[in-house]
Amino acid sequence: MTFKVLVADDDLNIIISLKFLLEAEQYQLTSVTTPEALLDQLKKQQLDCVLLDMNFQRDTTSGKEGLALIHAIRTIDPLIPIIMMTGWATVDLAVQALTTGANDFLQKPWDDDRLLNAVATQIQLSRTQLQLQKVTQENKILKHQLSANNTDFSSQSKAMQQCLAELNQLAQSDMNILLTGENGTGKSMLAELIHQQSARSAASLVSVNMGAISESLFESEMFGHVKGAFTDAKEQRIGRFEMAQGGSLFLDEIANIPLSQQAKLLRVLEAQQFEKVGSSKTQFADVRIISATNANLQHAIQEGHFRQDLFYRLNTVAIHIPALRERQEDIIALAEGFLAQFCAKYQKPLLTLSIEAKHQLLHYSWPGNIRELRHCMERLIFTCQHHNISADQLQLQEATSPSQITESTLANQAADKLMTLDEIEKSTLSTRLAYFKGNVGQAAKSLGLSRSGWYRRVDKFEL
Repeated sequence: MTFKVLVADDDLNIIISLKFLLEAEQYQLTSVTTPEALLDQLKKQQLDCVLLDMNFQRDTTSGKEGLALIHAIRTIDPLIPIIMMTGWATVDLAVQALTTGANDFLQKPWDDDRLLNAVATQIQLSRTQLQLQKVTQENKILKHQLSANNTDFSSQSKAMQQCLAELNQLAQSDMNILLTGENGTGKSMLAELIHQQSARSAASLVSVNMGAISESLFESEMFGHVKGAFTDAKEQRIGRFEMAQGGSLFLDEIANIPLSQQAKLLRVLEAQQFEKVGSSKTQFADVRIISATNANLQHAIQEGHFRQDLFYRLNTVAIHIPALRERQEDIIALAEGFLAQFCAKYQKPLLTLSIEAKHQLLHYSWPGNIRELRHCMERLIFTCQHHNISADQLQLQEATSPSQITESTLANQAADKLMTLDEIEKSTLSTRLAYFKGNVGQAAKSLGLSRSGWYRRVDKFEL
């Protein structure tokens, strides 16, 4: 590898001598004769070492010019090795140069071996220091990443601490657990926590988005089918219950199971047995059910959309997961954890939050909860131009409240800019759900969608 050395001296004979000496050792030499040219070169290119004369034409003996240049160089590049040279060497001047920020000091005329050794040593030390900094930075990011991986399972807020304490205790049992709470509060990650801390942790945790399974394929997806069971059954399929045998089955968006299929799920939970589609052979289901919903199941029962007996089978214990706005003490820690996680993932320098940014994070309502915060931090990895994130760069805007949304509002929003088809669809899903105040059934019906069709689009756009 060729190293670049910059020589700054107003004596052309010195420059020529160093050129022959250094280039013979495979160094690439750049030379300047003025302090201004020296600083200009430092700004233009990456250099490995500077050989700097202490006295230029304005001052030939004191060394003040060289000492002042050390400060200027360090402002541009804090780590580049600086080797001072002077024909007017004194012990005091050498000490001043080293304490000001120089790495070594040589007297003219120099000994060739001494000079070459000094250059090689300082470049090696500099590269070692850079490598240590890199390792330290990587360790810092990895440490943050490790804590980020568990960041949703630790909390400073009383509401979340109580929730985690209950989950830790319940995980040791084999009871079915129902997790309730708004979208994006981390229910799926908490389901994973429950499984990991249970006696079933050595077996699989199988997750199913119940809203994304069409009614016609429900039995095949959940219980499996044998070859030839129906027209498209070209090979045998293992269902989710069989995949989770001995482990845990996480039923997300449980409120969206079609009413006609709820009885089939109830039978498995009651009898702990099932048959594959097209088979009369009974299989036993040794699984622990963890389910989750953001819907009001009691209200769904009253409206006839959800079976009460199925609710009681799922609801051995119900745990409500607090929204992010209800656990403000955790917002900054979560944000910093996500930043570190994504910096490591995308191999970017670690970003920090300014005081103003932290203030805005704490005063935003986070309608999308932890999922929204996570996406916000991931976006910043690519949009933030500086290591310190300002409040403006967060781009947080409070959403219009449901009571303020009308069909004319939807039309006006769509007309604000020329959007792609995906953007229009995503915007329509969000605003239509807000218009119907979170009622998925009404929102889907207003768009001519089935519940499964609605949830396929929700998954597609990560809403």
